[in-house]
Amino acid sequence: MSDLFDTIVSLSKQRGFIFQSSEIYGGQAATYDYGPLGVELKRNVKALWWQEMVYGHGDIVGLDAAIMMHPKTWEASGHTEAFNDPLIDDKASNHRYRADELIEDHIRDLRQDGEMEQAEAVYERLVAALNSDDMAGDLYDIIQDEEIRAPRSGAFDWTPVRQFNLMFETHVGPVAETGDRIFLRPETAQGIFVNFHNVREPARQHVPFGIAQIGKAFRNEIVARQFVFRMREFEQMEMQYFVKPGEQLDFFAEWREKRMAWHKRLGVRPSKLRFHEHEQLSHYADAAEDIQYEYPIGWKEVEGIHSRTDYDLKRHQEYSGKNMTYYDPFDQEKYIPYVVETSVGLDRTVLMLLCDAYDEDEADGDERTVLRFHPEVAPIRAAIFPLSKKKGLPDIAHEIEDDLRPHFNVMYDERGSMGKRYRRMDEAGTPFCITVDFETLDDQQVTVRDRDSMEQDRIAIDQLTAYINDHSTGWSRDDV
Repeated sequence: MSDLFDTIVSLSKQRGFIFQSSEIYGGQAATYDYGPLGVELKRNVKALWWQEMVYGHGDIVGLDAAIMMHPKTWEASGHTEAFNDPLIDDKASNHRYRADELIEDHIRDLRQDGEMEQAEAVYERLVAALNSDDMAGDLYDIIQDEEIRAPRSGAFDWTPVRQFNLMFETHVGPVAETGDRIFLRPETAQGIFVNFHNVREPARQHVPFGIAQIGKAFRNEIVARQFVFRMREFEQMEMQYFVKPGEQLDFFAEWREKRMAWHKRLGVRPSKLRFHEHEQLSHYADAAEDIQYEYPIGWKEVEGIHSRTDYDLKRHQEYSGKNMTYYDPFDQEKYIPYVVETSVGLDRTVLMLLCDAYDEDEADGDERTVLRFHPEVAPIRAAIFPLSKKKGLPDIAHEIEDDLRPHFNVMYDERGSMGKRYRRMDEAGTPFCITVDFETLDDQQVTVRDRDSMEQDRIAIDQLTAYINDHSTGWSRDDV
């Protein structure tokens, strides 16, 4: 991992954004806990996504489906048979890698070395391998022919490529040996598909319409790395949009643009975002693109937009025996709707925001670390400081805190010098710091300091809420 990425991981633990789960016992691999700042950042992202997807569209409604579903769900969806990763082991270090990612890294290195023709040739072989009937064998052949060495040991001594199913298995019932085998859901989408009629009918929705859901999913990632980018327990924000057959690609293009615009509205620099077309289409899709962000570890997927055709509803109709057709009262015809999916990783979005916000500059002659979050995603919107503990300044500061709390998450801090208090809030990404000073006693005004510019405004106490709202909605980054 890059030095910058390591720095962000360290800051995340130090400031209470994200840390290793069960750390006092040595930690649980590829699982993380969100601390006081992290959980607020995460909640803000979820709220903004829900506001955009559900409250922002009259034809999208919400759902919260169970994590444990009937095992036939995963037979119908194809996960039981085909939800696999191609893995390969380095015999020298016993370290395990994803074969396709090894080849992708090799292609990247060839391009960086100027070997463009060779890189293109390997890329074409990779695409062919991902779409072949013998993916594992073809990927192994590429690794052998290109003499790709293990990143950790430098050895060229590989096992064959093998496919590993990623679903977590458990049992229901008092005794595991006799209980029913079920799986923790590896995605949230199937909970939407099996509830197609349960949601549509009481919500009185007609095609086209969408169902949105935020929830946990679980994947037994063998190669789990890169902090919260790839975890075994993670959270997804998904919306399945049901459309008339033949119209799916128009809606795919529409949602593609809408979703990119949302990421930019979070304050993410447009230069760090791009679309990436899939080299290999999933068995259910007729179009698929990712929104990628340029993390310090490279361009990686943060959201997928897929045209899933009618695969899912047809398969659930076949396996359940229940009719999944829709009667269109406007065109007076029956059909199984096609689906356009938008699926964004919540944890990956949080990581994107941390990476994009991280900055270092100079304040009062000292180097400072600052997280330049959009104010609407910042864990703490404003901090309130009494300049002194004398003459009732803390009482006024607490009154301001009480007035602002119904509108924003705010924090009171009276400990340490003003410089140290500013630095703490800069590292937390707090956009506004409000100082109550002795002049406040006379003019009922406070000093509001801007995190990014460090400029200060004198604002009347009764205008603070409006000031923070105006400067939050009108915020933009200078280094876009």
